[in-house]
Amino acid sequence: MSRSRRLDDRADALGDVDATRILHLHREGTSVVIDLRTDYGPAIIHWGAELPQDEASSLADLATVLQPQRVTGGQDSPPRLAIVPTASSGWAGSPGVEGFRSGGEHFSLLFTLTGTEVAAHRAVLTLEDAETRIRLTVELEIGSGGVFTQRLTLLNTGDDVYHLQALQATFPVPWDSTEILDTTGRHLRERTPQRRAFTMGTHLRESRRGRPGADATLLLACGRPGFGFEAGLVHGVHVGWSGNHRTAAERVTTGDALLTGGELYLPGEINLAPGESVSSPIVYGSWGDGLDALASRFHSLWRARPNHPSRPRPITLNTWEAVYFDHRLDRLTALADAAAEVGVERFVLDDGWYRGRRDDLAGLGDWYVDETVWPDGLSPLIDHVRALGMEFGLWVEAEMVNPDSDLARAHPHWLLQARSHLPASGRNQQLINLANPEAFAYIFERLDALLSTYPIAYLKWDHNRDLVDAGSGSGGHAQVHAHTLAFYRLLDELRAAHPGLEIESCASGGSRVDLGVLDRTDRIWVSDNLDPIERLRNQRYTSLVVPPEMQGTHLTSPTVHTTGRTVELSFTAAVALIGHVGIEWDLGTTEPEQRAEIRRWIEIAKQLRPLVASGRLVNGDTAEPAVDVRGVISAHGTEAVYIVSQVEMSTSYPTARVRLPGLEPRKVFRVEQLGEGDVVGSGLSSLEWLTAPRLLSGAELSSIGLRPLTMLPQRSLVLRVTEEATPER
Repeated sequence: MSRSRRLDDRADALGDVDATRILHLHREGTSVVIDLRTDYGPAIIHWGAELPQDEASSLADLATVLQPQRVTGGQDSPPRLAIVPTASSGWAGSPGVEGFRSGGEHFSLLFTLTGTEVAAHRAVLTLEDAETRIRLTVELEIGSGGVFTQRLTLLNTGDDVYHLQALQATFPVPWDSTEILDTTGRHLRERTPQRRAFTMGTHLRESRRGRPGADATLLLACGRPGFGFEAGLVHGVHVGWSGNHRTAAERVTTGDALLTGGELYLPGEINLAPGESVSSPIVYGSWGDGLDALASRFHSLWRARPNHPSRPRPITLNTWEAVYFDHRLDRLTALADAAAEVGVERFVLDDGWYRGRRDDLAGLGDWYVDETVWPDGLSPLIDHVRALGMEFGLWVEAEMVNPDSDLARAHPHWLLQARSHLPASGRNQQLINLANPEAFAYIFERLDALLSTYPIAYLKWDHNRDLVDAGSGSGGHAQVHAHTLAFYRLLDELRAAHPGLEIESCASGGSRVDLGVLDRTDRIWVSDNLDPIERLRNQRYTSLVVPPEMQGTHLTSPTVHTTGRTVELSFTAAVALIGHVGIEWDLGTTEPEQRAEIRRWIEIAKQLRPLVASGRLVNGDTAEPAVDVRGVISAHGTEAVYIVSQVEMSTSYPTARVRLPGLEPRKVFRVEQLGEGDVVGSGLSSLEWLTAPRLLSGAELSSIGLRPLTMLPQRSLVLRVTEEATPER
């Protein structure tokens, strides 16, 4: 239904049964069908494949045939899973909203549809509980790529305080979705996949860290058993919020299966005075035949935003693993010289530039350039960097404070704490309560002053500890919700004051990766672990939601800082190609021959970045776990790049066929090796087909495949695939 319509009273909204009582939102392959005819609020009866547009009258019959039957031992009027399910309708599963009024009364909620607005791909439903005096607005939209989003806003229309405990968006999924995929992890090993059967009951994932956390699931997905990247129906949800959150997969004996997502409220955190309201984060739902199709919807949605980065992603060098806290102008200018030599376009000065910061024990919060290290300020370094043709970036951790700092000593009441003593420390630091207006004003003033004084194009925004026991002071209220909103406002105001400023979300590596922060930043730091073996898995599962051009993927030093593993330059460079490429390495220790090879790989990255920033990501479901296959295909399907990586020794010897998925079957493609580098084979001879470009059809490459070089472990083969304009077979 594309025409706008408003139903302003219950009689209109719940009148005679006809096709107008069924809403059908559809866009780019996705349909959402909503039945408005129930006595306990609307129900989504379909979310998934797009339905025909000329069958509106049949949708009423679809809703009818999906109604549950009355059965023995059950309720006389079996409840249907509503958009906002509540116990008063007879629903015995998890509710969509929970709360009560002061004194504990009016805990029961029953919503009636009182208003509907529909325009294009969007519907806004107004639900009322006259008895409890609560109004709920449900915003439903199908965005670019066919991603289905929900946001709920609860308004207290009563005359006393309403204490909200939970507000969760509900996404029904097919009953034959019997396998769950989510991710977990730790620092240096974020977004590690795990699978389990989707059985009766609730699979609950919560983050109580005040940020998503390294162990958070980026996506909670369910699908038909064995779904992979290339095939298998799968649905998934993501909560676009950078604070505490909750996702769940629930299966109940009434024949309903659902995914839910929303913010996790701490006790007493949301207390709504009369006339006050609160909105849930946007909860995103995507689906597809295979995880690649699901991810492609997310990427299309994100790239369609007006604030999505539009210029080529600058090749970035970050100084942390090169110099750590050793900030000497001569060493850093030499590093900048080497960076410019290999083609770096952005030079980022990491931790250690501000007052008292010679290690991680002191200084956080004192955001003034340290005069003892930089007697002339940062200008000598910045001028040198910019004269070499590079942008300058700066690391900050603006939400944090060391107890050993002038800030903490002068304003101890600005620190987040719930009791008379400070919370357990992490990395020797505590958190500033950005919800405190004075603290917010100080942090904004300091960052604004730095950005106004120096030509800083980029902030690497770190966040190196969890928000645990985070309150407004001894005996005060929980502050994670308020702090997260203040953090968003701080980013928004800084960018408004400094147009063109780019920001990276970093949090002990990849502990704050979500679409809430990503809508205000330009990339995320995927992980502090740059070991390419670890990065292969991490980047693959981060890409389920985050497009590759917004993922920081850096070349690492020959001996990896975090794992001690020795890696070849060609391997770390190849793994970094599908992302926002950079370098984390003391180039001052490299020989001219090494820098020449680094420059060759940087040139390849620059050639490929338009494709990476606009193409469709594909992953091969390989039978051999020792071999990893992934690639990017252009929007028009005329070119692609594939990276075949040998993770460990294969069981097949020589290596068995691998397929290059996703290519148009009827097109003919030229296949050639790109960036030979140090692809060391473990056989007695090389492969003849690698000596010259070969012509194969998309059907042959996707369905039959090719035999890659039998490589030693920790090697990659990079293949460029381009459509042959005048194929001659």
